Amino acid sequence: MCSYMEPSLNCRQEIAIAQVPKLAKEAALVAIKEWGRPKSEITHIVMATTSGGCFAGATVLRVAKDLAENNAGARVLAICSEVTAVTFRAPCETHIDGLVGSALFGDGAAAIIVGADPRPGIERPMYEMHWAGEMVLPDSDGAIDGHLTEAGLVFHLLKDVPGLITKNIDGFLKSTKDLVGAATWNDLFWAVHPGGPAILDQVEAKLELEKTRFQASRDILSDYGNMSSASVLFVLNRVRERSLEQNKDTLGEGNEWGFLIGFGPGLTVETILLRALPTNISAMSS
Repeated sequence: MCSYMEPSLNCRQEIAIAQVPKLAKEAALVAIKEWGRPKSEITHIVMATTSGGCFAGATVLRVAKDLAENNAGARVLAICSEVTAVTFRAPCETHIDGLVGSALFGDGAAAIIVGADPRPGIERPMYEMHWAGEMVLPDSDGAIDGHLTEAGLVFHLLKDVPGLITKNIDGFLKSTKDLVGAATWNDLFWAVHPGGPAILDQVEAKLELEKTRFQASRDILSDYGNMSSASVLFVLNRVRERSLEQNKDTLGEGNEWGFLIGFGPGLTVETILLRALPTNISAMSS
């Protein structure tokens, strides 16, 4: 694994097989403890472990939302668990993509419990999911390529990935923003996948956002790196923490409506429209 492009898929897979479930279990136990209900009440599990499909944090929530809304009384445990063992490799001066990946990516797992009918006095939800959408960005063929080889999963990135996202993001989200009556992008809260500093900077500039709007994403990128699908769930939790730390009226840093956005290969953008509940009734997750 520590020699560039040497055959190492078997040992990488052995690490992933052991560590992905371990991380997932730890995250699930934390979520269930905060939820405050016995684990026997979990009816469904949705899990993503893609080691490269960075948009899947939003995907698991979309699938969990569908299960919860179409199965009365369902409680869905949505988990993302990721390790870098499949992609990490020694640096190579001719493969800058690999250097970028090694610098940005990290291991992590996150879990959320989703239901459609919270029980008053027993469960206190944080956010409501009102809409989910996905698009493959135009002209993005080959922007992020991942190839499974004997040396593991090898990624190739185009320099213009941030530009492709920035070019399309406002058109994709505008109708939803208008639907909830937000006058500007700054009237929303943002839980955005921290794919890298350039993506955050360019999207922020394109939407003319205040510098604090992506602070949760920057905090997670700085503290943990890009943890693929788990990252955006870490960001959402950081939004919640910031809301409580700053004594905001809602768990959306004072805003009622906001977006959870995942970016990843495809080039895919997957989005959830969230409604943040008031902080005084939302200390626990469900």
